[in-house]
Amino acid sequence: MHHHWRTLASAFTLALCAAAAPAQAQSGDWPARPIKLVVPFPPGGASDAAGRIYAQYLTEKLGQTVVVENRAGAGGEIGADHVAKSDPDGYTLLLGALGSHSIHAALGESPYDLGKAFVGVSMAATVPMVVAVNSKVPANSIAELIALAKQKPGQLTFGSAGPGTPQQMAVELFKADTHTNLMHVPYKGSGPSVAALLGGQVDLVFETLPALQGNVNTGRIRVLAVTSAQRSPSMPDLPTLQEAGVRGYDVTNAYAVLAPARTPRAVIDKLALAMKDVGAMPDVQQKFRQQGAQAVTSTPDETTHMLQAELKKWTAVVHAAGGKEIAKK
Repeated sequence: MHHHWRTLASAFTLALCAAAAPAQAQSGDWPARPIKLVVPFPPGGASDAAGRIYAQYLTEKLGQTVVVENRAGAGGEIGADHVAKSDPDGYTLLLGALGSHSIHAALGESPYDLGKAFVGVSMAATVPMVVAVNSKVPANSIAELIALAKQKPGQLTFGSAGPGTPQQMAVELFKADTHTNLMHVPYKGSGPSVAALLGGQVDLVFETLPALQGNVNTGRIRVLAVTSAQRSPSMPDLPTLQEAGVRGYDVTNAYAVLAPARTPRAVIDKLALAMKDVGAMPDVQQKFRQQGAQAVTSTPDETTHMLQAELKKWTAVVHAAGGKEIAKK
């Protein structure tokens, strides 16, 4: 009798294993064909450059072609939505800007649920922003800028890459933290916003280093601080906003590889290890440094955690800045 039950039990176990086998086989063979890395912005920007560097070296590391596919539109949401709705098989991945996707989610502008649609694979790169003022603005430090803003409430203007962009939201966070009132002037992208700063149409911007880099030593602008918690290896002499007295301030444009939720963990782990190896290569580190960025990788769990932390941070900023009206300003 006992024997009979044992046979049934082992037959049942075998059946379970057989059912699980195809999924195992898939992640075991992964990657068996080319992988698409969706960059949700046009060619030429920071995320596109990051995507191309990783795609090149991941192709060597994984033995399958990793292709960058630019799917631009809606500030990154068209590409992200495409990946969110793709098969969770490890062949369609997103190179996402954690901050801007989180801001759109906080503003209620994502066509998918950011917190549930994706699982983290690895960080890819960080691009700090810097605080830059037109050289005619009488402020040589962050302390002086805050004092000036308090002296002239609502009169100092800041340019941004557009309503609801990380560039605008970084300033909204700064305003909330320093109790200052600055006037928002949105532009259609970083290029026009930086041009307005150079021409003196706006007093200041919070903008990525790559967007400002060519103008840092021209005498037309003054760079006061970096927005990240640590100093930037590209500009090690520049204090952080925290060092300049804005407690707890930390904004970095973080780019990460995200996969659709329910992608097999074995695939995620394999990809994360490949990312880690690529990110540590001196060649790759050097290529990012040339762009004023830093190659940074992380474990899948750390990446998911960072995504959740960004979502929480920007939801609080949107509430503090007056809810959804913010993106119209």
